[in-house]
Amino acid sequence: MSDGFEFRRHGEIARLTFARPEKMNAIRHEMWSAIPDVVAEVEADAAVKVLVVTGAGEHFSAGADIGEFRALRSTAEGAVNYDRAVTAAVEALGSMRKPSIAMIQGNCIGGGCQVAVACDVRFAAADARFGITPAKLGIVYDFLSTRQLVALVGPAHARYLLLSARLVGADRAAEMGLVNEVVDRELLEKTTMEFAETVCSRSQTAVRSMNEIIGRILAGQRESDAEIERLRSDAVRSADYAEGVAAFLERRPPRFA
Repeated sequence: MSDGFEFRRHGEIARLTFARPEKMNAIRHEMWSAIPDVVAEVEADAAVKVLVVTGAGEHFSAGADIGEFRALRSTAEGAVNYDRAVTAAVEALGSMRKPSIAMIQGNCIGGGCQVAVACDVRFAAADARFGITPAKLGIVYDFLSTRQLVALVGPAHARYLLLSARLVGADRAAEMGLVNEVVDRELLEKTTMEFAETVCSRSQTAVRSMNEIIGRILAGQRESDAEIERLRSDAVRSADYAEGVAAFLERRPPRFA
């Protein structure tokens, strides 16, 4: 695990926290490089059903640590190597079968917003600010993150954010579709964790399979295939399906294994 992270498990929910509050949780290269390992650990842990990503203190993350750029991105080759670490982190988050939730307060800018967009669901405090700022640095946003952003907010809003590098408040971000829900700062933790617990209470067979299908659609798949039909067939043969139907007929909450 990299310095700058805190990783904790709370029952069925794991939490990855950017923990550099003195730097507004700026993400160092070492942290980008560690995210795929965190994701792999979450995916492999049978007890964990949901990953929550957040920041310590007042902010989610102000983005990549620009202080490293002179040393690590001073050449074209260095920039390519740095970008590989960022892309691997974004790809790992975006391809998770277990759901990921971004819990956002304060600044969520640049690479911080990139991480949030890669998550499945986003809850934001009313004081949150969002921006994607490569146009301020002479950087062209990578294809994967651009595709994720366009899929989330549409091409018009993606152009607004990327071409201007302007910051938008939480309410405007919600209007764009950048976040799912905006709540008062003091309710952010409660709202996010209640949603995470709701997801944990659902059929994990259904949750993970549907998350995979959504990911395939976002990656450009347009029709069902043998793998998707296998996921659906396995689901109706599963213990979760039997329990879900029994609970519905008996008018009680399901108790999924």
